[in-house]
Amino acid sequence: MSDLEALLRRAAAGASEWDSTGMPREMVAAAAEAGMLGMDRPARYGGRGADALETGRAAAELGAVCTSLRSLFTVQGMVAAAIDRWGTTEQRARWLPALTGGELVGGLAATEAVAGSNLSGIATRFTGSGPELRVSGRKRWVTFGALADVVLVAGRSDDGPVAALVETDQPGVHLEPVTDQLGMRGARIAHLTFDAARMPAENIIARPGFGLSHVLATALDHGRYTIAWGCTGMARACLTDAAAHAHDRIQSDVRLADHQSVRAMLGRSWVDVAAAEALCVRAASDRDEREPTAQITTIAAKYAAAAAASAASERAVQILGAAGCAPGNRAGRFYRDAKIMQIIEGAREVAEQDLGEFVLRSAGASRAASAVAAGR
Repeated sequence: MSDLEALLRRAAAGASEWDSTGMPREMVAAAAEAGMLGMDRPARYGGRGADALETGRAAAELGAVCTSLRSLFTVQGMVAAAIDRWGTTEQRARWLPALTGGELVGGLAATEAVAGSNLSGIATRFTGSGPELRVSGRKRWVTFGALADVVLVAGRSDDGPVAALVETDQPGVHLEPVTDQLGMRGARIAHLTFDAARMPAENIIARPGFGLSHVLATALDHGRYTIAWGCTGMARACLTDAAAHAHDRIQSDVRLADHQSVRAMLGRSWVDVAAAEALCVRAASDRDEREPTAQITTIAAKYAAAAAASAASERAVQILGAAGCAPGNRAGRFYRDAKIMQIIEGAREVAEQDLGEFVLRSAGASRAASAVAAGR
């Protein structure tokens, strides 16, 4: 049995319990042992140099078993991607091996009570100068914040926006675990408060004037991509469970699968899942080929995959009936998790606006090209 197979079996056995207790810290080491943490980082930093398709398929395998484990894969990758893309040589050497090796758990602390993806509303402040700064503010909904050893914090200074790595094992950092939320209950989500917490200036990733938006965009793009693939894993698992139950379940001497309405639900789910998977593969290709459309195809993939997971899990719960709502059933757990995946990054309309703008730009470019061709 491979390390990945062992990890997936362990997650399958524990996911239901983690929904109540939270995923244990030892799973971080297990994920690192399986080569899942920062797998797309270079080998010199402990990664595997995996391409986008391999990374996505790993997210789908994890997502089919446990959203919280996939969330660890995602958030660890987000922080590592930001450091690898924008950090100094010294920062990469210090932080990346510890993140890919599971010695440190990372977190992304961007969201605030009145500031989500809108960076202009961030109130967290970095103060001081010289070798040490202080950070004060409150961040919400930090995935694995309750376990995080270091968090990439978005804030502001007198000179402009800042992104920096803040270690949590010091005075002035307070963790407030979040429990009983709708979904992702095993992902050790926490609110973090920074009360003049100390931070070495060498931990700054985005200096004032450098571009906080670039650093966070790198992290969020990585997260969006792996969430998309993770959602296809969820959706595929729900479709598999629903189809198996419909095939075997007999009610009043009639097989459940013989009901036209059940077949229709399974058919709709199959189309949704297949379409989302195709978009994820397209996004992977664009990312590996460094196509200019990579960002928008990733947005499209995440949008379609989250919708597929939500629809497939809802239909699965309906087909499974009481069994789908029973404790320990993954379709019921995924039903809640899928709703969170649709909420992340704001309302679905935000993605629809981005996609609509891309369609209009593409149409405009196509008309301009046709006009030029006709003029010749």
